[in-house]
Amino acid sequence: MNSAFELPAEANPLTENLLLHALKSAASNDVHQLQTGTKQLQQWETRKGYYPHLQSIFLDKHLPREVRYLAVIQLKNGIDKYWRKAATNAVNKEDREAVRVRLLPSGTREADHQLALQNALVIAKITKFEYPNDWPDEVTTIIELLRASAHPNSPSLQLPRTLLILLQIVKELTSGRTPRIRATVQSLTSEIFRVVAPIYIDKLHSWLSFLQHGGDDEGGALQDVEHSLLALKVIRRLLIAGYEFPNRENDVQSFWTITRDHFGTLLQVAAQGASSLTQDAIVAIQKHLMQLAKYHVEMAQAHPFAFVHMHESLNLVQAYWNLAAEYSKIFASTTYSMKDAGISMDEDPRKTFQERLCLKGLLITRACLKMVFNPAPSIKYKQPQEKEERAQATEIVKSQLLTSDFVKELMETVVTRFFVIRASDLREWEEDPEEWESRQEGEGDSFEFSVRPCAEKLFLDLAINFKDLLVPPLLDVFYAISSPDHDNLGLKDSVYTAIGLAAPVSYQALDFDSFLASTLVPESQKQQPGYNILRRRIAILLAQWISVKISQSSRPAVYSIFRYFLSKEDSLNDGVVRITAARQFKAIADEWEFDASHFLPYASDVLSSLMDLIESVELAETKLALLETVSALVERMGQHISPYADEIVSLLPRLWEQSGEENIMKQAILTILARLVSSMKAESRKYHLMALPIIKGALEPDSETRVYLLEDALDLLANILEQTDQPTPQALLGIVPYLLKVLDLGTDTLRKALEIVESYFLFLPSEMLHDSLRLPLIHSLDSLLGSLKADGNGVLTHLFEVIILQAESIAGERAVEITVTDLLNSYFLPNLLNGLHSSYLAHCTTGPLARESLVDGAIETDYFTMLSRLMIASTRITLTAIEPARSVSNTSKARPSNAAEAPEPFEKTMSWLLEEWFSHFPDIPSLPVRKLHCLALTNLLTTTQPFILNRLQDLMTVWTSVIIELRTSDESKDVKSDSLVYDPTLIHSNYTMEDGQSMPEAPEEARRRALEGRDPVHKYNTVEFVAGRLSEVIANVGGIETFREQWLVNVDVEVVRAFGELGVL
Repeated sequence: MNSAFELPAEANPLTENLLLHALKSAASNDVHQLQTGTKQLQQWETRKGYYPHLQSIFLDKHLPREVRYLAVIQLKNGIDKYWRKAATNAVNKEDREAVRVRLLPSGTREADHQLALQNALVIAKITKFEYPNDWPDEVTTIIELLRASAHPNSPSLQLPRTLLILLQIVKELTSGRTPRIRATVQSLTSEIFRVVAPIYIDKLHSWLSFLQHGGDDEGGALQDVEHSLLALKVIRRLLIAGYEFPNRENDVQSFWTITRDHFGTLLQVAAQGASSLTQDAIVAIQKHLMQLAKYHVEMAQAHPFAFVHMHESLNLVQAYWNLAAEYSKIFASTTYSMKDAGISMDEDPRKTFQERLCLKGLLITRACLKMVFNPAPSIKYKQPQEKEERAQATEIVKSQLLTSDFVKELMETVVTRFFVIRASDLREWEEDPEEWESRQEGEGDSFEFSVRPCAEKLFLDLAINFKDLLVPPLLDVFYAISSPDHDNLGLKDSVYTAIGLAAPVSYQALDFDSFLASTLVPESQKQQPGYNILRRRIAILLAQWISVKISQSSRPAVYSIFRYFLSKEDSLNDGVVRITAARQFKAIADEWEFDASHFLPYASDVLSSLMDLIESVELAETKLALLETVSALVERMGQHISPYADEIVSLLPRLWEQSGEENIMKQAILTILARLVSSMKAESRKYHLMALPIIKGALEPDSETRVYLLEDALDLLANILEQTDQPTPQALLGIVPYLLKVLDLGTDTLRKALEIVESYFLFLPSEMLHDSLRLPLIHSLDSLLGSLKADGNGVLTHLFEVIILQAESIAGERAVEITVTDLLNSYFLPNLLNGLHSSYLAHCTTGPLARESLVDGAIETDYFTMLSRLMIASTRITLTAIEPARSVSNTSKARPSNAAEAPEPFEKTMSWLLEEWFSHFPDIPSLPVRKLHCLALTNLLTTTQPFILNRLQDLMTVWTSVIIELRTSDESKDVKSDSLVYDPTLIHSNYTMEDGQSMPEAPEEARRRALEGRDPVHKYNTVEFVAGRLSEVIANVGGIETFREQWLVNVDVEVVRAFGELGVL
């Protein structure tokens, strides 16, 4: 029977029985059956009747649980993919209705909790798509089920299952961000709240009474716990998302008061009955307390100004802080002391809950600070009532909560208790130093889930906003303990933590250079037990201050400290100290004023220690962090990194092999290689051959790593091409076909890929102009023409210019003719003219008959720039190609345009083309580009055709404008001056520094300068070029008199006078 599933879907009809067999196969432990069944399910998932059959199988309670579970999972996954009406292969209306009608009745009777949960998720996902338009009575039905559940004869599962369904619906809807979903939530909130709130209150009072006074129905009490918790979860989400101004709603205010009272009552019950309550009872109380705490914190974060106007809200904040302060004593009681280093304290089993509750206290306090000093920006118009409420709330918090005494208490508690290093930390430090260090580093980004990072955020908020109040007493404590002879390491670690965090606000009051020399240097060398704690903190402290206030004269002391901390010879430099120092040194190297020459005396030891450490650590995250430090050093040291490059590179192959599927590690390795090549310049060539296979592997279309490594591989390839002058052409050229496929991707890497292709044409022009590479490249460029934004099109234009210049320099007019033929055959030139014609038509039409331009602005300039390059290279060949190009652009082979269907005469083409060109010329901002266009238009005079001679007035206007712009300051001495013509003696000279030494130049820089030397913009003097072409056309038409009578007579006398004053002729 299983073999039937291997048939194509169209040959294997979908029935409920066959679907059941497929599900059994997909749930099987046999690999072949699992693959066969899964494949069949995938083939059926777009077939009519598939989802109703899945639901029927799920509802059949006689079937095995695993089959039912797989059926509902398949149903849930299908909703995400196919339930939206606009989705490809969307589920039809009949199937959606068949599924929908059975959802609620089945969901309220399902005994298995996991199956009920999955069914509730199905309902929630369908609700997002279908309520209220296609399922208008859903919420009404749910509310009726909730009300009916109060009846004595109602099924026992009806209330918890209905609440579970409602909870998932509310979760799904409140997570939405679209206006439609937000409006739906707000329209439902009041009605649902009035039904669910009494359930919560009644059930909580019931089981709370059982706990306080006892009773016989323990099972009923446990059910009440489940019901009240579900109801509270629903209410919490609804009240946060369902009201824009919750403080204005009487129901919300009343429930707020109830939750505040419940919070206090539950805390009291938990404290008084801690020894007598069962574990189940303790867990029930804790879960309710956490839900209430989440409600209070989310209200403060989502509606901070409304929160302040809630009844007794500031007293609630104070109560939360009191809980946090009380827990801080437990937190701090496990601090490390040199006197009792051997004492171990067992952790309280309820500590996790207390810590979570403490975290809520820190978060709600931070929310109040943010509301006053950094409220969330909003562009929404505020009514006078809202403005008044916001102003009142801000003033209330400032005057009644954030008093000087309270702020000082906050800081003191945070610094002296939450910043301490605990005995549990030290145990983990000793047991698994690498894991502990990694966790400490990662916690900074998860401050909402951990006390220590959250306390650090709170301290920073306080230090920034109460600088004048808090910095002086903090410095007083700091000065009291910042002596090498002060041995209270726990206090020192805490205060140094605070000083590091407060660096941006305390740097003016603290002479850190003196502190570094008098205290940190001696402390970093102390050989006493426990000083590894301080060494770790000193490394972090220096990284925090390096960009704030450490002078250049003090930098060697910093480098010396880190060199010392990275050494494995000192026993106090354990794994945590060395890894922390290595990780933090990235900030030292990345600092803006880092001077590689000052670091050189320490470079060898630091880099060797980093290399040893990278090989010794095991966690991939730690290796990656250390590689980033090495990468920063490679970049900032420049050519000074060369003596250490072999050691760095020798490590990379092993790391590449060890990385396995950790593509982020491979990215870091590619980045290091790219920076080495860039920093070492010519000295990096010995690594090029090693890198090319890696680049090729990352660019191959079928490569699994392409999506992860493409960008870094392109950076590396760009750097190699920039530094190469004695190539291995075959190895480099072998990458080009894969590079061209990257162009077809059209992703964010397109710009870089175009720049690399340009580098190839600069380096290997003859090879790149070969048919095997040139033709597919031009085809790819054609597909990009018209699809890029202005900046991307500018890169494409520059590449085009390089191709034309290189082709002309290699084989003259013959190469230009081949290139133009390629552009014609690939539709590049037809589509370029098509775009320009659409712009011409758009400028010629207005009102209802107005045409839309395919190109505009900078892109139109780019199009004319590409045409200019062709005109200057060979006017004859370009004009010969224009007529067939316009014929092609009028066919269906080219992109749709506003062009007429009939073939266009050549004279008409040149007429609209020149009219559009001259009208666009004043909009060209760049002087070099204006000169290029001027030369191209001037070159048309060699044809002596009426289409250009009739434009003599436009030409003279262009000449006058460009020549005046190009005049140098000593124009009176030389009327032929052109500021863009380079002195030939400078074209091939190296740059020199002030001390006369030659500055290293990348080979590609030399190639670019050589190309610029051949560029007509820098090669031809504009005045001489215009004079030459003008003299030539005068001679060709029969002399100056004939020229005046036939052509110059049509030019405005003022235009002729202005041009004559230039002294061109």
